[in-house]
Amino acid sequence: MWVITVYSNESIKMFEYECELEAKESLQSMRGSSILSHVVYFNDHLVETVAN
Repeated sequence: MWVITVYSNESIKMFEYECELEAKESLQSMRGSSILSHVVYFNDHLVETVAN
C-alpha cells in the first residue's frame, strides 16, 4: 500500500493507493507539502525487489 500525506494550510489529508505508479501520478497534481510512504505490513506475503 502507498500513502500520500498532504499538508496544506491548516489541514492534513491522507490518500491510499494500491499501486506505486498511481500514487506517483497523483502526487504530481497535489498542492502543498506532501510525503509519499510505502506501507509494508509484517504479515504481507508479497516480496518486492528493492533497487539499490
